[in-house]
Amino acid sequence: MRPIPTIYFIRHGQTDWNAEGRLQGQRDIGLNAVGQGQAADAADRLAALAGDRLAEADFIASPLSRTRRTMEILRDRLGLASTEYRSDPRLMEIHFGAWEGQTWAEIRRRDPGGAGARDRDRWGYRPSGTGAESYAMLTERVAPVFSDLAPATVVVAHGGVARAMLVALGHLDIKAAPRIAVRQGSVLVVDAAGWRWA
Repeated sequence: MRPIPTIYFIRHGQTDWNAEGRLQGQRDIGLNAVGQGQAADAADRLAALAGDRLAEADFIASPLSRTRRTMEILRDRLGLASTEYRSDPRLMEIHFGAWEGQTWAEIRRRDPGGAGARDRDRWGYRPSGTGAESYAMLTERVAPVFSDLAPATVVVAHGGVARAMLVALGHLDIKAAPRIAVRQGSVLVVDAAGWRWA
């Protein structure tokens, strides 16, 4: 039986839309200056946590520019070639459909029925719009990524992906997962012992 890998999951740094409280989903919004600093801070925490394991670690990122830039800052700060990592489209953020680009206040005003339905079923609700996903759909998309990883793997992706990963790996149930906060630039360690913020 293969050993359970250690996953160092990092959420991308802040974007202007994060700062404004706008749902980005799969819109390609780049990091702002705060986000670049958060990526550098995450690299320092990762170096302290993983140390020598990073030399043999696999590095995977979502293909969106905010995650790629976070990964490149991180790798550069770790003394690694900034562009030598894998990109996997299955790690893209949940697609919010017609809600992308809006704040929650705007969504509640423009689509009160949809917002109320999501409040009642955060895991299963799928907004309207082409390509929109529920967290259940996102979990189906990302689960295969986390089923076959190197012993130490650094993943740079999104808040929704972190929640889906924790459900796919059996660490959280579908009621708790959508309610956890995943801050920009945060480092989440997932291993045989469970999961923890670092």
